[in-house]
Amino acid sequence: MPPKRKSERAVSANESVSTPSKRLRNNVDATPTSAAPASAESASVVDVTPQTGEKRGRGRPRKNPESSAPKPISDAPKRGRGRPRKIVSEPEPEAVAPTGPKRGRGRPRKDSGDATPITPKIKKKDGRGRPRKNPVPNEEAEITESKVAPAANVIPETGRSFWLMKAEPESRLEKGKDVKFSIDDLAAAEAPEPWDGVRNHVAKSLMRNMKKGDFAFFYHSNCKVPGVVGVMEIVQEYSTDESAFDPKHPYYDPKSKREDPKWVVVHVEYRRKLGKQVTLQDLKSHGQTGMPLENLQMIKQSRLSVSSVTPAQWKYILELAGEEPQEEFIRKE
Repeated sequence: MPPKRKSERAVSANESVSTPSKRLRNNVDATPTSAAPASAESASVVDVTPQTGEKRGRGRPRKNPESSAPKPISDAPKRGRGRPRKIVSEPEPEAVAPTGPKRGRGRPRKDSGDATPITPKIKKKDGRGRPRKNPVPNEEAEITESKVAPAANVIPETGRSFWLMKAEPESRLEKGKDVKFSIDDLAAAEAPEPWDGVRNHVAKSLMRNMKKGDFAFFYHSNCKVPGVVGVMEIVQEYSTDESAFDPKHPYYDPKSKREDPKWVVVHVEYRRKLGKQVTLQDLKSHGQTGMPLENLQMIKQSRLSVSSVTPAQWKYILELAGEEPQEEFIRKE
């Protein structure tokens, strides 16, 4: 099948839309090379025209156009984008390692050999923390005086423990009932009084440790002037707190069951009332650092309704009230 011919109209259209640069290139190609340039003006036009016949277009120009000679290839490393190459140089001579032990982080090595290590003298410091594994010998350690003065007039062991127990002397309604109980109410009781209503597990544990014949301070709390007002004796050791089972009682606890009771009571009796009340402010002022009542549990754990008292603290509180110990320091039989 013969190839199709273009129509004259299509040929004329292609010639009409050709650019001036194409027409000029065609004219130059048509001119014979043997003919001399007609004029200097035509020669200048011919020189401007690129002889390679390369089309002029948009975009990035070529690095090595066809008309120009290629650049010589050099032995130097190419320069490009990104991280520069590391310069390879002759290897440096290795450093000679020292003959002595390496110094590094962490626990030092134990010296081995016949050489006896010299233990430096370390100044002993007062502070908390883990004790030393290798304590300094006594002759090398410095003797430091204790910051807290030792308790004076420590009472010898009597076989008794001492306690402090709190109650509210002023009227306060709880579930419609008055929970008031003062030292005068205890003095008026005709039978041993059960110390019920304790609902703190630390206080419960202390009550379990109470023994018959122990003594306790009666402490007025939750009032205008709280403080120690009297002395009572534990006459019956702990037993089940029945008030926890009574729904009408102010301190009823539905979680406490008879088969597994949670709370206990001890029975106490009145012994005497102090001539002078030792207020909470007095206890705190004598409970500062270095004072005899520094470690009084009632000050350190003020929310406890039952706390322990050492024999020395007991005597000191009595001295603040202007009294001397009486039967509580007679050895229990």
